[in-house]
Amino acid sequence: MTPDTASHPQPSPVRVLIAEDQALVRESLKVLIDTTPGMATVGEAGTGAEAVLLARRHRPDVVLMDVRMPDMDGIEATRRICGAPDGAGVRVLILTTFDLDEYVYASLRAGASGFLLKSSSAAELLAAVQIVAAGQSLLAPTVTRRLITRFLQEAQPAPIVRDLNGITLREREVLTLVGEGMSNAEIAGHLHLTVGTVKTHIGRLLAKLPARDRAQLVIAAYEAGLVTVPDDHR
Repeated sequence: MTPDTASHPQPSPVRVLIAEDQALVRESLKVLIDTTPGMATVGEAGTGAEAVLLARRHRPDVVLMDVRMPDMDGIEATRRICGAPDGAGVRVLILTTFDLDEYVYASLRAGASGFLLKSSSAAELLAAVQIVAAGQSLLAPTVTRRLITRFLQEAQPAPIVRDLNGITLREREVLTLVGEGMSNAEIAGHLHLTVGTVKTHIGRLLAKLPARDRAQLVIAAYEAGLVTVPDDHR
């Protein structure tokens, strides 16, 4: 080890569990992850049940989770992984061939931090893993709008966040803009704050509500009626 390396230790790699029933796809993802600096696979699962078992055993940073798998689908596997007492540090990134609202909706309610199509490029997938591993959510504004619309159309399940007691007026403003799909930079510009201040408010919201990640803050925002929905979606 050189003196420079000793004074600047390398960060730990993002540890990834691959849950995919097609062996060829699974092996391709493994090669992609393992040849990317700063990432490493810690396991491979061919079924949903195996994904749950390996997630509990290895405690990965990110699970790349296919939706359609034998024994147990990816959404139920996500629910069990994210709902486990020791699953707080495990993030799930859903991979699927189909951009179907029911997959997006169910995945996020199950605790997933992101949703990505298999048609995405390798660069997009690697960026998504980094985003989710950092505790952020991969949720486009268009997806946010579709989730809001779906909430208006269907009977509501038990809410993720039951009330907003204890959050400040500024935190409520930030939560509203998160629910509308704005990035931290966009929220900062809208409220005339620094990006660092926005991050602080989001961190406090995550702790106070409590919510797992930004994706759950989005759901909490429209469950609480903070998000304005266009009239043509009502």
